[in-house]
Amino acid sequence: MSEFVQTRVANRTGMIILDRPKALNSLSLAMVRDLTEVLSAWRNDPAIDAVVIGSSSEKALCAGGDIRFFHDCGHATPMGGSALLEDFFTEEYALNHLIHFYPKPYIALMDGVVMGGGMGIAQGGPECRIRIVTEKTKMAMPEVNIGLFPDVGGSYFLSRAPGQLGHYLGLSGLTIGAADALYVGLADLFVPQAHMGALQELIEATPGAQLRAAIEAFAAPFSADAGASILAAQRDGIDRHFGAASVSAIMASLEGDDGEFAQKALAAMRQRSPLMMCVTRELLLRGASLDVADCLRMERTVVRHNFEHGEVLEGVRALVIDKDNAPKWNPASLDQVDAPMVERFFAPVWPAAAHPLRHLD
Repeated sequence: MSEFVQTRVANRTGMIILDRPKALNSLSLAMVRDLTEVLSAWRNDPAIDAVVIGSSSEKALCAGGDIRFFHDCGHATPMGGSALLEDFFTEEYALNHLIHFYPKPYIALMDGVVMGGGMGIAQGGPECRIRIVTEKTKMAMPEVNIGLFPDVGGSYFLSRAPGQLGHYLGLSGLTIGAADALYVGLADLFVPQAHMGALQELIEATPGAQLRAAIEAFAAPFSADAGASILAAQRDGIDRHFGAASVSAIMASLEGDDGEFAQKALAAMRQRSPLMMCVTRELLLRGASLDVADCLRMERTVVRHNFEHGEVLEGVRALVIDKDNAPKWNPASLDQVDAPMVERFFAPVWPAAAHPLRHLD
């Protein structure tokens, strides 16, 4: 493994520790490759009964992809055509697929920041996953903030959130905590951060085949400790506003609601890329009727178009490189976005037989 991905086996459980704390474990291409290698090896290893992924730092499981890498590669060749950039998204989405269909219990310790690409390595399929959050969990799919869209399977798991909650999370990019993550269905169990050390000891002391039941029993006494869900309290308004027929209609609906929650969502959306909010809404509408593999193939197409357009490069420049927090979105306003602009992001880039994720099923 690379210097940022540590692995070991304890009691027939494969342990993966992300160890890039200064970057909040942001995923590099090397890290994606390491994770793919070890998970592929353990998938059919009879000596491994379960897998746990966690972090060396309580500040974050993973804050997402390495967006500085995106920016540098995107400017390395004309039209964002860097081979490394192409490899990153192809291999990251293939990793997301591997995790979703992992045949063994896959336990994600979602303590601290879990955003973007971090969600992709935590949101396994329902047959295997155990997603644990703490009171320090800060979860989001904030891609529209940098001119991207909720990828890494976001078109699948956000589109399947109850009501319009996935549209709220994808279009606003706002952060939620443990109670909301549980309510939305993006987490399974709550464990106070003060007890995460004891949980780790339990994991290492328990045979992998018994791990799921042991973790569920450990977390059971804390089931009421995550607190009240803000999204649950705001659910009627969320469904009303974000069920509107377009991004413009959603924002107009929010404008008519003087409540603090609605105004916070509106203020966030006014800062986001108008084009990518529209693309995100269309992505979630399409994703609702697609399976995991087709969602990832769709995202792979959209991300190629995004880098060619340059929206994410401008977003990263403004927020991370120059830090002027003044992205020059293209188009600059929502009323300049039309249906053909959005549709172009979904136009095939490759013939189906040549799609880089054609082998996913």
